[in-house]
Amino acid sequence: MKFIIVNISRFLVGLLFVFSGVIKMNDPVGFSFKLEEYFGEDVLNLPFLQPFALGFAVFIVIYEVTLGVTLILGIWKRITLISLAGMMGFFTFLTFYSAYYEKVTDCGCFGDAIPLEPWESFGKDVILSVLIAILVFGRNHIQPFLSARLNRLVLSIGIFVSVGFSYHVLQHLPVWDFRAFKPGTNVSDALKSAEDLGLDPPVYETFYTMLGSDGESFEISGTEYINQKLWEKPYTIDPDGTFSKKIKDGYEPPIHDFTININGMDLTQDYISGNVIWLVAYDFEKSNYSELVRLTKELSEYAQNTGFKVVGMTASSDENISKLVDETSCLFPWATMDGTALKTINRSNPGITILENGIISKHQHFNDAFFNLD
Repeated sequence: MKFIIVNISRFLVGLLFVFSGVIKMNDPVGFSFKLEEYFGEDVLNLPFLQPFALGFAVFIVIYEVTLGVTLILGIWKRITLISLAGMMGFFTFLTFYSAYYEKVTDCGCFGDAIPLEPWESFGKDVILSVLIAILVFGRNHIQPFLSARLNRLVLSIGIFVSVGFSYHVLQHLPVWDFRAFKPGTNVSDALKSAEDLGLDPPVYETFYTMLGSDGESFEISGTEYINQKLWEKPYTIDPDGTFSKKIKDGYEPPIHDFTININGMDLTQDYISGNVIWLVAYDFEKSNYSELVRLTKELSEYAQNTGFKVVGMTASSDENISKLVDETSCLFPWATMDGTALKTINRSNPGITILENGIISKHQHFNDAFFNLD
């Protein structure tokens, strides 16, 4: 019986690690954005690690898949189990911290494919930790079922494919797209609110942090604040402790925080209908600037000779935008937008997103985007 329990746990954990690793390996840039969020001052307070987030992301996903493969094969037991226990100990703490203090709303464990709420992620990690504990105490029942030669071959293929796949998606784009801006999305429809569609929206409540004259502090909802008439009592509201919290789920548009603002005007509808090309570069200073210059020049000519409208999208400063426009004699407008939304649209910096009749037809990495009419 113990043999069966240990080996069921072995394959469950191994397959889950491979699956989780492959999902994140498909989009290492997106995973690196999540790591940057964790490294931020308001979470782990390790901002000096943020420049290395992409390197960490690639290493973690390859190592995660490798651990899953070695566990399934039943080889390298000691290092595999120590690594699994260490990783789960760290991530269980991290997901609990994020959930309890509401620091990160999505752990990124399965990328955009399976978004998990913080407490769901913590629960998943607790279950995995229990399964790994079973493996540690029952490690004598973990035995290879292939020959040593076949084990080496399978492991070598797994590592080779992982490294090759990671390199491919970094030089191009994710093979599988699970984001709100995936090809086939009608942007106008995806922006419609619950009210537009006649659906119930989520319900939010405002919470206040109250401060007493004796140093007492407590949180209270806006409803209770009114019911208890706290403004008549010796309490003051801590302005830094006021926040909103979702108290009831409802329909939320897949695309949000998305406004194409050009020179102070909202021109969103103009650039989400018809045939449009978006040149997305969320941060000029972090971009491949030579490719940004090339694409800007090519698209300036392309827009004049085709039926496509072109708009640039960035979260960079007006100064950086003006510098690029002057350097390239850019003929299309640039919109200043939310950086998080731009990172979601296209993982390449710069990257191309093409809309045909208001529907996203494809995304392109700068390595694959060419608009030279010659």
